[in-house]
Parts: sequence; structure tokens; C-alpha cells
Amino acid sequence: MVKEKKKVAGLSVIAAIFLTTFKLIIGVFTGSLGILSEALHSGLDLVAAVITYFSVRISDKPADKNHHFGHGKIENLSALVETILLVITCVWIVYEALNRLISGNTLIDITVWSYLVVTISIVVDVSRSRALYKVARKYNSQALEADALHFSTDIWSSAVVLAGLVCANFGIYAADSVAALGVAIIVLSVSYKLGKKAVFVLLDRSPSQVCSEIAELVQSVPEVLKFHDLKVRVAGAGTFVNITIHVDPELNINEAHAISHKLEDLITQQIDCCEVQVHYEPEE
Repeated sequence: MVKEKKKVAGLSVIAAIFLTTFKLIIGVFTGSLGILSEALHSGLDLVAAVITYFSVRISDKPADKNHHFGHGKIENLSALVETILLVITCVWIVYEALNRLISGNTLIDITVWSYLVVTISIVVDVSRSRALYKVARKYNSQALEADALHFSTDIWSSAVVLAGLVCANFGIYAADSVAALGVAIIVLSVSYKLGKKAVFVLLDRSPSQVCSEIAELVQSVPEVLKFHDLKVRVAGAGTFVNITIHVDPELNINEAHAISHKLEDLITQQIDCCEVQVHYEPEE
């Protein structure tokens, strides 16, 4: 698991280095704010990819005496940092785009390299986002999901920039700055969703869908007469469950213990990377 996560995160770092460098060179050469905003976006993608790479290396370390629930929340913290970086990007893009539109300084130099860098960016971003999403879903990694979101937003923002370049090629130079504003709107939308999810996990907000799944599983066990104090927390790819069940008071301790183990196995089979603690009490 760790090897596959490290591999996909490492390849994303290489892709981000390539895209950032290529976009920055062409953006400076042509003076296109759209491409420069994309270069800055990719630059922060690079920072995010590096953060993700190191976070997935740390997050899978086992629990120790100082981290009883493991190191999984480093992934959620990484996702929150990436969100902040994306918002910083948007602030600069909006400021520069509005400044150009108000001042009227929107003239840019359109060359074949302008179209080439955006097209290559879209191809690379599609490839990386698919690979990252695949591994993120496989291992329930929020850090890799955040990285995938970075690359997927690049796809849409690059498409917006491409449309701006086409308009600028016909003399509508203000379209480049408008395209940059479009990039900012796309990035802000994704940042909000990503940041909210990271904050919820860091604050130990109970995942309602997971709680409902567990409740259904508990109710499917006939030996469990009722249950209460169901508590669920998420840390990185891991899910931690605590629950108290009531069983027949005529059962001996071994029989009650067997029921708790049955329930633990049922939950861990349904939910990946899950640790379950079941406390049992006699039903009055």
C-alpha cells in the first residue's frame, strides 16, 4: 500500500515540476496572464505534490506511544494546507486580472508555444488526476484526493485559458484576463469543498454515512438486542469505531465476547482500514 501511494505521489511531483517550468517560461515570453496564472497554479500544485509525497510516507506509520491513533491525520492536515495554497493563488490571479482589465493593459503575444503549453498541460493533468484518484479511492487517502483535485482543476482552468488565447488571437485581448478570472473561480470552488472536508476530519466530525452503515450492520446481528454510544472518527485512511451493545444477560462472558468479535469482524469487512472496539453490557 505504502509503495503504491509513494509511487503515484512521486510521479505527481515530477509532472508538477515539468508543467510549472514550461508554463512559466511561455507565460513570461508571451506576457499572457492566463498562462502565468496557470504557471502559478502549477507552482502551488508542485508545493502541494511535495507535501502529499511526504504526508503519505508518514501517514501509514503505525501507532506509537505518542500517537495512539496512528499518523493518519497528517494527510488531512496536508489537504488543508493545499487548500490554503490554492486560495492564495486565487487572490493573486484576481488582483492581477482586475488590474489589467481596469488599466486596459491587456495586450499579449500569442504564439504556437502558447497553444502547445496549454494542450500539453491538459494531457498531463488528465493522466495524473486519473492515476491519483484511482489510488486515493483504493486506499481512502485524502492527501492523494487533494492532489488529484489540484490536477483536475488544472484541466478546467487550462481549457478556460485556451479559450482566452483563441479570443486573443482574434484581437480580443481582454479575454485572456477574463480567462484568468475564470481559473480563479474554478479553483475557489474546489478549494472550498476540499477545505471543508479536511476541517471536518481534523475536528473529528462524525461521518454520517459511515455511522448509518455501521448502525445497519449492528441491527443485522440478532444477538445484539440494542446498542448506544456509537462513536466514529476518521484519521487519514483509517476509521476508528467505538460502540456499546446490549446482549442477553443469561449469556456467559465467553458467549458475549464471541458476539462482540462477530460484530467487529462484520464492520471491518464492510469498512476498509477500520479499527473497532465493542463494549458489551447485559440487557436489563
